[in-house]
Amino acid sequence: MAQTTANPRERDAQLLLRAAARFAAAQTSSPFDQSGARQAAIFNRKLWTVFLSSVMRAENPLDAGTKANIRKIALFVLGRCSSVEAEPRAEQLTALININRNIAEGLRG
Repeated sequence: MAQTTANPRERDAQLLLRAAARFAAAQTSSPFDQSGARQAAIFNRKLWTVFLSSVMRAENPLDAGTKANIRKIALFVLGRCSSVEAEPRAEQLTALININRNIAEGLRG
């Protein structure tokens, strides 16, 4: 039985899409799923904390401009996730869904 491992970019894209799907499910639930939104925010926060940590490492091969852009996005995402965890509202999730989907699309090329 052959075992395949996704490359890191594909794995990251899949995780971002999983988080976006969790946010979308909570957002479109009727009534709005506050608990689901909080759980999605916790998952997403952990994911983006890893991304931020990775770009902060000196050995990261990305150029300085790309690192700075990822840091800015990560800080926005982390702040928004904290807001969702504290007081979830459906309209807070749209930006997180869009960011995750767009970054995942870029990772997939």
